Amino acid sequence: MRWHFRGVVLPDDEVRDLWVRDGRISAEPIPDADTVHASGWIVPGLVDAHCHVGIKYGGGHEDSAGAIAQAEIERDAGALLLRDAGSPIDTRFIDEREDLPRIIRAGRHIARPRRYVRELGIELDDERDLPEIVAEQARRGDGWVKIVGDWIDRAIGDLAPLWSDDILKAAIDAAHSEGARVTAHVFGEDALPGLLNAGIDCIEHGTGLTDDTIALMAAHGTALVPTLVNIDTFPGIADSATKFPVYAAHMRDLHRRSRATVAKAHEAGVPIYTGTDAGGSIRHGRIADEIAALAGAGFTPHNALGASSWHARTWLGRPGIEPGAPADFVVYQEDPRENLAALTTPAWVVLRGRVYDRRDPVTSHR
Repeated sequence: MRWHFRGVVLPDDEVRDLWVRDGRISAEPIPDADTVHASGWIVPGLVDAHCHVGIKYGGGHEDSAGAIAQAEIERDAGALLLRDAGSPIDTRFIDEREDLPRIIRAGRHIARPRRYVRELGIELDDERDLPEIVAEQARRGDGWVKIVGDWIDRAIGDLAPLWSDDILKAAIDAAHSEGARVTAHVFGEDALPGLLNAGIDCIEHGTGLTDDTIALMAAHGTALVPTLVNIDTFPGIADSATKFPVYAAHMRDLHRRSRATVAKAHEAGVPIYTGTDAGGSIRHGRIADEIAALAGAGFTPHNALGASSWHARTWLGRPGIEPGAPADFVVYQEDPRENLAALTTPAWVVLRGRVYDRRDPVTSHR
């Protein structure tokens, strides 16, 4: 099919005509294209950079039908590129579907026994196996590996690192030698120096960042995906941790200062991108909430949207709105930078040239 859209194209903020043919954006007008929408704001497809397709809401593994349903929810919310930061199932079958978002996989979480959510990750009895397993997951993923940097240690009753510093360095070097980047789940403070000094590429959550570790991230160019809608579950986690009062108090404190922590990292120049942590305790399709949360942490609406669109796509090596690129964009009927709530109601979602009318989801596909 051949389509024509006209509107204010972000981030350039220019009124332009977009032509779509064979699933891609055309550099030239297409005379016989059908005009779908002649006004509005056109945004490169949104990115959820921490999204678990394959983890069931409430816990456990999804089957293929459940994973497809999760991907459809993300698509309908305008999240057209997902970085799956750890999944217990192989979701490559989704790549065969032209109607679903592209997924950039990090393989399975890598953790220690009883130091992460049961049955989701690979559990290593001997930490010396970490470099080998990281290299294996790097070969199985899409350029990313996910390790668990800290978790509650029941022996001490609080968050604690899982790995020694020299093992982390060897593991991250092993991933880099395979051409992959490494990201780590980190809630607390203590695991961060070892991870950052070992050359980690990204930190997930990062609620325990301090002035010193923020400076390290800025100096190294390490990215942060703060998952603020997930961080808002910390008080509930603390309420359920009555056997571990130190841990519970720590989680409440990390939540209390989470927005200020993200604001400090942003001011220091740390590259920050949006991720909802959908799957498990967070429902899919909440990318608009995460963008709003970044705005609440000191981002301008323009920069909060960029962290979930054009900047995030560049970081992950995917094009935006440009000639020859896949036609992956979202159309809004009002400027989302003036009203971030508009992000919850896209008018049109275009995925590889397929057009979904979100004004009337019952008859959405063209």
